[in-house]
Amino acid sequence: MKSLLIIQGQNSPELLERLLRIVRHRGFSVQNLQAETSENEQELHLTLTVHSDREISLLTKQLEKVFGIVKVATLSQEAMVKASA
Repeated sequence: MKSLLIIQGQNSPELLERLLRIVRHRGFSVQNLQAETSENEQELHLTLTVHSDREISLLTKQLEKVFGIVKVATLSQEAMVKASA
């Protein structure tokens, strides 16, 4: 099942590496990744589309524990279909 994650965190060189490592270790594959920094380059905003047969909460619970992550929001495949209709 595909899920969309919206992640906000502190901009640091190692944050993206940590996030991708957690995604891989939890059995998810990245379908799409968009990243941008705020105007003052202190915050990082990520939109990540992942795919797996596993429950998305297994991933989000781990991402929320990562140092530098401020917020993690999810949108499931069902909600994405409704939003595009």
